[in-house]
Amino acid sequence: MIEITFLGTVSGIPSKQRSHAAIALEYFGEQKYSLLFDCGEGTQLQLMKSGISFMDIDKIFISHWHADHFSGLIPLIQTMNLEKRVKELKIFAPEAEKFVSDIIDLGYFGLRFPVTAINVQFEGEEISLIDETEEYQLFSIPVLHTVPSVAYCFKEKDRWSIDVSKLKKLGLKRGFWLKILKKTGKAEYKGKKVRIEEVANLKPGLKVVYSGDTKPCKNMVKISEGADLLIHDGTFLEEEEGRAHADVKQAAKIAKKAKVKQLILTHISRRYTSAKELEEEARKVFPNAKVAYDFMRVKLKS
Repeated sequence: MIEITFLGTVSGIPSKQRSHAAIALEYFGEQKYSLLFDCGEGTQLQLMKSGISFMDIDKIFISHWHADHFSGLIPLIQTMNLEKRVKELKIFAPEAEKFVSDIIDLGYFGLRFPVTAINVQFEGEEISLIDETEEYQLFSIPVLHTVPSVAYCFKEKDRWSIDVSKLKKLGLKRGFWLKILKKTGKAEYKGKKVRIEEVANLKPGLKVVYSGDTKPCKNMVKISEGADLLIHDGTFLEEEEGRAHADVKQAAKIAKKAKVKQLILTHISRRYTSAKELEEEARKVFPNAKVAYDFMRVKLKS
């Protein structure tokens, strides 16, 4: 299961209702993973209010280095330090080594834990695999903004689901051997060799895409194809000349082209005090669209 918490949903200047960009993604599989996408001002306080432990976060993915997307890193890292964190924190971003180094050097505090900066490719049209565990893969792709910027894709790995009817048909019973079968693809049951495809069905993993800030572009369609959830920049009701952002209809068109299941618009300009009109416009193009609000939670199950 994946649980996504929108910690901050505003564009540029915060309002009383919306904080700066930050999204927590918690993955509940064989083990739990807590990931953070962008870290605007006030993110650590938003995490506290949401009930998510910032000490559990091991990886942070910054879409680009505009202050409303990263300025929360400085106090968050310092608080982790004061709380005596010892485990590594990884920060992925375009030009990560340059900016993370500057952040670590800012102020008189000595870190008790390692912070590793991982550069993410921000030019071209290729989807890059930037992180992988036994249970998921994380990808990035360059997008169109005023500074180097990327979109991210969390992809749960496809999983084998044991089919009880297939077990019965072959005269097999549940047991520890199935754990070995899932892990290696083959196992023995009372001397009989069994392959995973004989007794299980392959279940596609969940896919979540986060655009960061971007104008509409082919790369967003490319990385979003078939996603269970697309979280997209929907800053304005209508396109604004000279602004490197998507309006709600443009984001909805990307969702439609990519054939995603659900679209959630975020990074909303503070000029909009109500989400109603934004949602209505987006739904004219893509019916399953919503506008995010701070502390909105979304659960995805495969």
